[in-house]
Amino acid sequence: MSRVCIQNITKLYPEGGGVKNFSVDIADGEFFAFLGHSGCGKTTTLRVIVGLETPDSGTVHFDDNDVTTLPPEQRNTAMVFQNYALFPHMNIFDNVSFGLKARKMPKNEIAPRVAEALELVKLDNLEKRHVTELSGGQQQRVALARAIAVHPDILLLDEPLSNLDAELRYSTRTQLAELQQRLGTTAIYVTHDQEEALTLAHRIAVMKDGVCHQIGTPDEILNAPATDFVEQFMARQKTILDSLRNSK
Repeated sequence: MSRVCIQNITKLYPEGGGVKNFSVDIADGEFFAFLGHSGCGKTTTLRVIVGLETPDSGTVHFDDNDVTTLPPEQRNTAMVFQNYALFPHMNIFDNVSFGLKARKMPKNEIAPRVAEALELVKLDNLEKRHVTELSGGQQQRVALARAIAVHPDILLLDEPLSNLDAELRYSTRTQLAELQQRLGTTAIYVTHDQEEALTLAHRIAVMKDGVCHQIGTPDEILNAPATDFVEQFMARQKTILDSLRNSK
């Protein structure tokens, strides 16, 4: 596990978009969410953390180590992408073990690590099944198993539930929260869905046009918005929650 400290990060693209002068300190073992519309800078920030992008300015620290220019493979992070990025010609075992083999783990250690990861995501005994035979929810869990199999210090998730239907999204969200709590891994989650962020995260960064408008707990974001944008962005969710409370 690791504490993540982002200091004054700026990453802008010639075609527009990116993130501007952003700072946040994410605690060891925290579930932290970046929330905002498409193009707000949340995925750019995630890519800077994992090392897929180098910032124009600012620094990224894991604990006391400056990793700003460190390549992704030296950061001990794992990322779950929106499209899962699974290999369709491989079975579940080969997909989950891919990162372990890339890290040159001894063969006799790979099978137990894969079995552990598949048990955690409730796909044990399915390791020989090909991913093309799986439902969307099962594919999402394979991607998650591949990420946690490497025992990352930081788990990064980029809109991992957006391709699931509403019912499956709800149940998978619950499983994801339970898994993160069980593992105790620092988790950083990107989403445009207010309900997801409020349900999963200990704290949330609300972003717009590359600028962070507020960092706070779900209660603070809902009930003490720091800007007009945050208030307007969260208004529908607040109305829904207030209605539920009043109906009880």
